[in-house]
Amino acid sequence: MARNTARPVVTLKSTAGTGITYVTRKNRRNDPDRLVLRKYDPVAGAHVLFREER
Repeated sequence: MARNTARPVVTLKSTAGTGITYVTRKNRRNDPDRLVLRKYDPVAGAHVLFREER
């Protein structure tokens, strides 16, 4: 089966510097730039920005 190239798997890394990552999918047509989401970082104990890394 072919992978869907329009929705690749991306890794989100914490900007707090704790090394926590999330894995998600994104739509390249709607979000061509790097994805930035505010998610919970259990090491920092707060919601912080997570940026897409390539």
